[in-house]
Amino acid sequence: MTDPEGATTTVLFVTGMSGAGRTSVANVLEDDGWYVADNVPVSVIAQVVDGVRTSELGAQKIAMVVRPTGPTFAEDLAQLRGDLADGGAHTNLLFVDASDPVLIRRFEQVRRRHPLQGSGTLSEGIDAEREMLAGVRADAETVIDTSDLSATRLRSMVANAFPSKTGQGLTIAVQSFGFKYGLPIDCDLVADVRFLPNPYWIPELRDHNGREAPVRDYVLGQPDASEYLRRYVELVDIVARGYLREGKGYMTIGIGCTGGKHRSVAMTEELKRRLAAETDDDGRPRYEVQSTHRDLGRE
Repeated sequence: MTDPEGATTTVLFVTGMSGAGRTSVANVLEDDGWYVADNVPVSVIAQVVDGVRTSELGAQKIAMVVRPTGPTFAEDLAQLRGDLADGGAHTNLLFVDASDPVLIRRFEQVRRRHPLQGSGTLSEGIDAEREMLAGVRADAETVIDTSDLSATRLRSMVANAFPSKTGQGLTIAVQSFGFKYGLPIDCDLVADVRFLPNPYWIPELRDHNGREAPVRDYVLGQPDASEYLRRYVELVDIVARGYLREGKGYMTIGIGCTGGKHRSVAMTEELKRRLAAETDDDGRPRYEVQSTHRDLGRE
């Protein structure tokens, strides 16, 4: 099963014990660029996969969260994987597990009934599901036990098991703004570039902005501009490593000057360029970088 350009479609099945963290795993995968569908019946998954693959989404990485539906669940899932493989897709199975005491505690905390509990006890429901899924667990290429995992550690394990093919571990948005209009509320880091001379006071530059060559060259040509940017990239690299360790995939940087038209715009575009040029040890882009200009044109 390939797309029009010949790339192989990967279908990852996420299943496991209720309460073990299937939804948490799905959230990690979705953040990493997978198309995720939850609680799709096994009988229609093949059609869903084909529809997603050939739609405008063109997804090549598809994750299906599947929940046990009956005594033939293991056999049905194995048959589906075989059918998809025969069609050219690569399939993988991730089983999410946890100890019985942990599952009991989690269900009690959220005050929900186990889906297989029926009129029996919670423990009986867990036992029934574990028996139903024994064969599925045995067939799984990857098993993650979440009993003692923090959310951050779970994210790290999933990301390591199914790494992004792009190699881009962090998405960075760099946003220029004017301090006179207030600080952006969504920034993780804020840089103040008002220490640079203001082009506003140069008549031939006043009506231009930081995306235009005259202003850009003036701002970046200041003695401390390049050094500031170099050191700021180093700072971002340090913070980015910490963000990835903590499972945070996004960073927003605010670059501010007085009005958000000259200095902050020029410095934002140059910081974007420098961050986009950063690569990892394998030569792949380290960041996916975007730039916006909140207050450009506001004056």
